[in-house]
Amino acid sequence: MRPHPPPTDRHWDGSPRHVARRRGLQIAPTSPSRLLRAGQSGRCRHCGNRIDWYPRHDDRPIALHPVEVAVVATPANCRWHIGGGIAHPHDDGSAWCRIPHAALCPSHPPRSHTGHTRLNALRRELAVHSRRLIDTGAFTPQPPPQAAAAETAGEAGQPTLPVVRILLVSYLGHSPLEDIRCVAQTRQRRRCTHPLLARGHLTGRWRLLPTGPHHGQLTLPDTTMAVYDLSHLPYTDQLRWRAQHCPTHATGTAPDLTLADWQVFDPLLHAAHIRTRLPHTPARGPGGR
Repeated sequence: MRPHPPPTDRHWDGSPRHVARRRGLQIAPTSPSRLLRAGQSGRCRHCGNRIDWYPRHDDRPIALHPVEVAVVATPANCRWHIGGGIAHPHDDGSAWCRIPHAALCPSHPPRSHTGHTRLNALRRELAVHSRRLIDTGAFTPQPPPQAAAAETAGEAGQPTLPVVRILLVSYLGHSPLEDIRCVAQTRQRRRCTHPLLARGHLTGRWRLLPTGPHHGQLTLPDTTMAVYDLSHLPYTDQLRWRAQHCPTHATGTAPDLTLADWQVFDPLLHAAHIRTRLPHTPARGPGGR
């Protein structure tokens, strides 16, 4: 008797074998956001509770509570909705909305406009969960922003994070210029390893510019700081830098695996990263001018 092995697409009993096929994700050219939602959840560094990261309409990131909240239980100035992957600071007319995590974070003092009974109960739930994570050793709160900024400063008080001027707006980088990587996804579904400072492309130049007060702040002393200025570059190149894309992913529909790491520079919050002298070795590639 000759054996008759079952077909490879079916089980031994003849039932079909369903094999999940890998589907390539693509971002529509008309999509306002190129960020993949997979992997954009994280933990608050102050309380350890889960948060969802979204880009705002002004390209700044915001941490939202992962669960929708009823509109009737949310103040008007805390209502957010998601449209096309972008977080907008108002509701969309439905009965549910999203709320910023900062309004519920137990490590922050409670706000007067979040005194609703439902929000207070949700805040207590997060506080209990945060205490459980700390007691079990699963989470350790990070130091305050002032202490963290002091720890990231280099020797002799010189900061290691650069201030970059893009489209007439100053941003604080998350690492030295040479280490800032592209955030786009490659064909191997991994993050691109190419740096923003690409060879053969125009780069910025270090300049001493005034710090300038942030909106709504008191006038600061007349101080100049070293800024990596990109204002002389073409508009498309500045958009590439702000999106944190290498020249290879400057165009096309490749999705982003993570949010861009730029922070809008604040001379008060980021005072530890202000350097008053130009670097000795400016970050400039062969194509720089």
